[in-house]
This record gives sequence, structure tokens and C-alpha cells, in this order.
Amino acid sequence: MSLDLPESAVPPPAGADESSSAPTRRTFIATSTAVGGAVVAGGTFLAGPQEASAAAASPSSRVSLTVNGTRRTVTVDNRTSLLDLLREHLDLTGSKKGCNAGACGACTVLVDGRRVNSCLTLAVRLEGAQVTTVEGLAKGDRLHPLQQAFIDEDAFQCGYCTPGQIMSGVGCIQEGHTGSAEEIRESMSGNICRCGCYVKIVRAVEQTAARK
Repeated sequence: MSLDLPESAVPPPAGADESSSAPTRRTFIATSTAVGGAVVAGGTFLAGPQEASAAAASPSSRVSLTVNGTRRTVTVDNRTSLLDLLREHLDLTGSKKGCNAGACGACTVLVDGRRVNSCLTLAVRLEGAQVTTVEGLAKGDRLHPLQQAFIDEDAFQCGYCTPGQIMSGVGCIQEGHTGSAEEIRESMSGNICRCGCYVKIVRAVEQTAARK
């Protein structure tokens, strides 16, 4: 029985990798890294001024809207969300930035009486709109009935989602979706409470709707 191995299966002699003209794994990685770094460096050098110029020339618009009963006119980047307009330009930080993707409801406000996720709503599309945030619910020192109900029912824990929950609850009541606890839960299903206070939140909305 022959023990000769086929030529392709014969292992190369020691040191063959270093002497061979074919690139080794080590030299390939080193070369790729060096070339990649040069490309990145070159790209940054060439694109930097262009990016800076593009950023400086970002399109902006002037928008006028009524927020909590006060007419506000601001100039913002066209990409600015309503949430960032409220928080960064108007110092109304009651609306919270949770997921910033429309999935948690912490940023819920009312626009022309309807609930919206302000993180997904472009500010420039709201010319002439009426916006109500959680700061606009109370009348002086008198809380909105739903705000008071949240306190009475202890319907919050950490409180981060509470402004959005209250605004969604107000919209739920105005829309008439309070016929049952199940209907309230369905109507407010887009608002997440990571502390799990759903039972008390529903109870607060029921209590407020019953007094309306």
C-alpha cells in the first residue's frame, strides 16, 4: 500500500509562507488595513469641507403654530421633529423622548385635537396648527381632571411615560373611546409603561370619562 500523498495534499515546507510570492493571510490583512485607512483618510480630507458646506446650507423654514394657546413662530431645519421643536426650541420638556421611533408613546401630544407621536411629526408641516402638550392642560394651579385622576389612582411609578399617557388619555376621552376598560386599553395600546401601571392608568381614564 503506497503512502505517497497527492501533490495537492503535501504540506508546504516550513517557511514557505514567508518566501512564497503569494500573499499570506497576515500580509493580506495588513495590506487591506493600510489601504482602507488611506481611503478613509483621503475620503475625510476630500469630503470634510463639502460636508461642512452641506450642513451649513441645510434647508430651513419658518413655521407659525399655536402651542398651548400661545402663537409661536420659529425658523427650524426642515428635518426637525415636533418633539425637538418643543423640547429644544420652545423649552417645553414635558413631552419625553423615549424610543424616538413612534413605538412607545412617551412623546404623545395633541395636534388640532388629535393624538400624534411628536417624534415622527415634522414641525414644518404644522403651519397654523394648534398643539397641546402636557404643560398646557392645567389652568393655573388647577390640574386637568385626568392629571388629578393619575394622582388619585397612583397611576404612575417612574413617571417617564406619564406625560404621554395623560395626553393619550385626554385624546382617548375626547374621541369617545371610553365605553369599557377593554376599549380604553385598545385605544391607548400605543403607549408603553415599562413600570406596568396599566390597570391604574385605565382606572384613571375611566374615572375622568365618567365625570365628563
